[in-house]
This record gives sequence, structure tokens and C-alpha cells, in this order.
Amino acid sequence: MTVFIDADGCPVVKETESLCKRYKLKLIIMCDTNHIITSDYGQVITIGAGADAVDFALVNKCKPYDVVITQDYGVAAMALSKKCYCLNQNGLIFTNDNIEGLLYSRYVTKKVRNSSAKHHLKGPSKRSKQDTSNFIQAFEKIINQHLKEHINN
Repeated sequence: MTVFIDADGCPVVKETESLCKRYKLKLIIMCDTNHIITSDYGQVITIGAGADAVDFALVNKCKPYDVVITQDYGVAAMALSKKCYCLNQNGLIFTNDNIEGLLYSRYVTKKVRNSSAKHHLKGPSKRSKQDTSNFIQAFEKIINQHLKEHINN
């Protein structure tokens, strides 16, 4: 099991690094050249800046039962199709049951933003300590689920 972080703008890189170290999981942190990220534990891979360059590089590298941490529903959908575990920085676990609705929601929101009419869509709320706690709990749930299903067999 390798853990991949879509690290451009990811607020839980250090928490992920700490959990990977504790569970002795391989960690690959991927970002574009517009970000400078260092890690004491994981491998940092910097991809040339370009629309979705990091996203496609990450999806090309991940394999079944790897973990992908991303806030991008498109990346999550592609990783799920490769049988990866996926979650976002707030602890939302992406599944085959919820990804279609999330992608549709993203589509509708983009249509509203791009319309010529005035719109008043709120952006994401400010990050809280609870968001980080939810992420840690969800990530550990995935790790333990994987260990239970794949190591004991």
C-alpha cells in the first residue's frame, strides 16, 4: 500500500506523513513546480506546472489498494476506477456510491459560476481542527480496513 498526496493546496501533508511513518507506509507527495514541499519521510515528486499535470501523473502511478488523498473529485473518480482508496483533506471517503453525485454537484456549481447571471455561491468554510481530526480518523479507518482485509488473508 502506497499513499499518494495530491499536495497542491493540501492542508494535511504533515498529518499524513506522521501516520505513514507510524504505520510504515510508503508515501509519495506530488505537487507542481508552483509549490515547494519537503518531507522528512516521504518521497516528493514535482511535476511541471500545467493544467491537471499532477493529477494525471498521480493517477498513472497509483495501483489497486493504494490510498489517494485529494480534494479533486475527478482525481478521486479516476483513482477509484483503479480500485484505490480515496479521501479528501476533511475526512470524506470517496466511494463508488458517492462519487457520481459529487461529480454532478461539481458540474452544476461550475455551470452556475460560468453563467452570465449574478450568483452568490459561497466558497468553502474556513478549515477547522475538527476537519483535521476527521481526516485522521478516516485515514486510520482506511488503513485498518486494508490491514484487516488484505494482510490477514
